[in-house]
Amino acid sequence: MANHPSALKRARQSEKRRLRNKMIKTRVKTASKDVEEAMKEKDSQKISKSLSEAVSIIQKAAQKGVIHKNKASRKVSKLMSKAQSLLKTQA
Repeated sequence: MANHPSALKRARQSEKRRLRNKMIKTRVKTASKDVEEAMKEKDSQKISKSLSEAVSIIQKAAQKGVIHKNKASRKVSKLMSKAQSLLKTQA
């Protein structure tokens, strides 16, 4: 364990950041799962609503630096393409 006051403070800050990042990552995963669930139900309105929420959450996570911007872009692209293919088959 740290002995110097600055190291103790750094440990406290790191723990706060770790918990905050964990919370944000959990929100990203939950939002993605909500979109997948809506796709299984094949409800177009629910898909579009959950997709827009998920995109917002993912982009905010990338903006805060919790996940890399390219990873966020990949996640959004993957969700969008799945949703579009599902919505095309319904039309």
